[in-house]
Amino acid sequence: MPINPDQKLNHKLFDKTAEQVTMRQGFSDGLVMAGTADKNVVALCADLTESVFMKAFKDKFNDRFIEVGVAEQNLVTVASGMAAMKKIPFIGSYAVFSPGRNWEQIRTTVCINNAPVKVIGFHTGVSVGPDGASHQALEDIALMRTLPNMIVISPCDSIEARKAVVAAAKNGKPTYIRLSREKSPVITSDYTPFEIGKAQIVFQPETSSAKSDAKMDVGIIATGHLLYEAISVAKKLESEGKRVAVMNLSTIKPLDYEAVIQLANEAQAIVTVEEHQIAGGMGSAVAECLAKNHPVPIEFVGMKDQFGQSGTSAELIEHYEMGEKAIYNASLKVMLRKK
Repeated sequence: MPINPDQKLNHKLFDKTAEQVTMRQGFSDGLVMAGTADKNVVALCADLTESVFMKAFKDKFNDRFIEVGVAEQNLVTVASGMAAMKKIPFIGSYAVFSPGRNWEQIRTTVCINNAPVKVIGFHTGVSVGPDGASHQALEDIALMRTLPNMIVISPCDSIEARKAVVAAAKNGKPTYIRLSREKSPVITSDYTPFEIGKAQIVFQPETSSAKSDAKMDVGIIATGHLLYEAISVAKKLESEGKRVAVMNLSTIKPLDYEAVIQLANEAQAIVTVEEHQIAGGMGSAVAECLAKNHPVPIEFVGMKDQFGQSGTSAELIEHYEMGEKAIYNASLKVMLRKK
């Protein structure tokens, strides 16, 4: 299997016994680790302490935890004030409320001041499921990546979520970390490389192929838990004789321009995959990069300018054409448009 060995992914990735863990658990573990390493790490929540898995931090560092209540704008302004006093605040709420409801406060009190507040947006995408359109954050990447000074991270699994939290605690910058609600496959391992601002190729063509010197047929760039579906599609395409690479783009801003351009050069066609509105999301960031530096045919898998609805996570991912079938079809389509 052409999984990139340098990435040291979960060796049980495609086994029936492969673990599925919520990203919220990875966040919780990372927050406790960050708090243990640095006494300046504090946590603030908007009346969702157990739902967003901040309870472990609260239990261990009760004097560094603040329950703000149902007041998301205040959540941000209190955090920005604490950041001005050399604290490292992590603020948690559902993404429809933070950054959805308090975007102006994030812009004015955090980003303009370049305050190192860490905004954690939970329950993103349609995979929130039965909560329905009102709680399905599908615009948050667009909101946050347009803000100067803001770093935007979309981990692929619980382990990467933990690493993102630990790294964010040390970066001294405003940071947004986007997390899904449901359990998802553990793709990476403790030994998988992670660095803010760096993309990783997790699936690559077999070097022993007779076509090893030829251009790849398609490069798939995925962010968040849909990386698993992207790798599954790459396996299928590879079995059909196609040469495919899959990139984990966990940092959406700053974008790893060099890696994206290199993949476009090697593949000649790109598919982007995200659980977010196509407009303004990760795919838009990739398109902006390639339009200026290396234009190639691109297909976008994501939400197509509409709101979600209630349903199971699996039902909604397929209904809104963000699952394996949609990624496969987009890959076949873009191959026909290659230069």
